[in-house]
Amino acid sequence: MSWISLAPVKSTKMHSVDEIDLLESGPRGDRRFYLIGERGRLINDEDCSALQLVRAEYDDGADVLTLHLADGQVVTAPVERGEEVETIFHRRPRTARLVRGPWAEVVSELVGEEVRLVEPPNCAPDRGRGGAATLLGVASLAALAGTLSVDGIDGRRFRMNFGIDGTDAHAEDAWIGKRVRLGEAIVIPQGNVGRCVITKQNPETGRIDLDTLKGLAAYRGDLDTTEPLPFGVHAAVAEPGRVRVGDAVEVV
Repeated sequence: MSWISLAPVKSTKMHSVDEIDLLESGPRGDRRFYLIGERGRLINDEDCSALQLVRAEYDDGADVLTLHLADGQVVTAPVERGEEVETIFHRRPRTARLVRGPWAEVVSELVGEEVRLVEPPNCAPDRGRGGAATLLGVASLAALAGTLSVDGIDGRRFRMNFGIDGTDAHAEDAWIGKRVRLGEAIVIPQGNVGRCVITKQNPETGRIDLDTLKGLAAYRGDLDTTEPLPFGVHAAVAEPGRVRVGDAVEVV
């Protein structure tokens, strides 16, 4: 295991941890909250790339959420839950609970429109329980870098939970439908993760500076996969457990 990444508020900056509890709903604390606009639609990096520059930290025990903004501003407070609201999550209705506190105001200023912070009953991965965890091979990153003639690619562009080393490029594609051990947990990859324009954005600046989609189209555009422009896989969690950087990853 090369890296473990998460973002407590969906679409904010991915950051790394040394170990995590992988639950049936996903890595503990990952995508615990998300942002919606006035009409309840999910707000993500495609709407506002500056969200990638906001680092969110959530203390589960104390129930405290902290946002670190790029300008140095820090906004922290206990989480106060309000009424349930209907949201549109990737064109699908999803009920979530409104989160009251100082965060929505500062993010609204950043985004340029009024937003609200909400908390779903479970974590909010894009593909539900079937996408509770996402896996990407380090060698796959190297293969794409070679196609684009760059020295390397920051894995945070792809917002994946687990980076897998010691495999051939795109070996994770062959894991779909199989049981794969990650540390003390077992996952079953359900399909490929198709890529969008967000992956062109530099995770440190939020600016578009690398045509990842052109690179994927060049050598993976004609593959028979579950989603177009595939890069990495999404997985359901069959057996929860602790996962640590350095843990072995193997098909079982």
